[in-house]
Amino acid sequence: MSKIKIVFITNLPKHLAEVIATYTPEGFETTIINEGIDSENTHKIVEDTEFIIGYGIALPDSLIKSAKNLKLIQLLSAGYDRMNFELLAELNISCANNGGANSWAVADHAVLLMLALYKKLTLSDKGVREGNWRGVVDGFNTYEMANKKVGIFGIGNIGKKVAKRVQGFDCIVQYHDKYRLSEKEEENLNLSYVELEELFKTSDIISLHTPLTNETKGIINTQQLSLMKSSAILINTSRGPVVNEPDLIKALQNNTIAGAGLDVMNTEPVEKDNPLLQLDNTIVTPHSAGTTWDTWFRRAEFAYSNIKSVHEGKAPLGVAKSYEN
Repeated sequence: MSKIKIVFITNLPKHLAEVIATYTPEGFETTIINEGIDSENTHKIVEDTEFIIGYGIALPDSLIKSAKNLKLIQLLSAGYDRMNFELLAELNISCANNGGANSWAVADHAVLLMLALYKKLTLSDKGVREGNWRGVVDGFNTYEMANKKVGIFGIGNIGKKVAKRVQGFDCIVQYHDKYRLSEKEEENLNLSYVELEELFKTSDIISLHTPLTNETKGIINTQQLSLMKSSAILINTSRGPVVNEPDLIKALQNNTIAGAGLDVMNTEPVEKDNPLLQLDNTIVTPHSAGTTWDTWFRRAEFAYSNIKSVHEGKAPLGVAKSYEN
């Protein structure tokens, strides 16, 4: 009996892709493709596959059209803003994200950026290495998390985990989301719902965990930033284009807000001359929040379990919705 074919298209290092492929269920086989994505050979390979796993590479429309039997595109990422949902709907192909497999890592990273900004971690480290023992920390320019109000924009898997973590630092948590939680869930999570304007006006820390949609693209702009306290900081571990970068640069240069911790940028990799890299009140990391050794196993387990379920006639979990919504 022939095995069910899965094609894994990725830019991950070969050894890591091979580790992920070890989670292939019995009765299935995984073919890894990490080069020549839009080549004639790759088109031929996907012709008869029912399942594609994708990570780190945009899947060309032509490639998707070549996969005549395709049922599911299973992403290892949380984000799916590169997908052409109009085409997927036309071809009756489902797309699923990683089901929150990296939410622990991203939540950790968001809190890491909060603490690093509050304690001026990168500047302190740099100063010590340059022989300036206490030069940047004078006792009046660092802060603790206790009793700070954290505003979470987007209360999905990651947002909820951030809330839980900062509550461990004795923070007060409020949130805004297009889809409000039930009163019972708000009570269980010890969260209060506020409108977006109120979130930005009253929070000491704003942490962004919203998907990138037509509605949220550039939503963090001068209008929102000008509402923030001058002592407030902005954390973005969601998607770069959620923030209007020129507006953020001005707000940081003018001390409209105190700082920003960014794991995502409008353009990635970030340009060397981006003003955000020249500011002392920013910390920038290379879209690495969700990337830990631990997450790959959860991503792999979820992906292959989802594929197996779909093959058995069940509905996929973690179905991605069009970014037009």
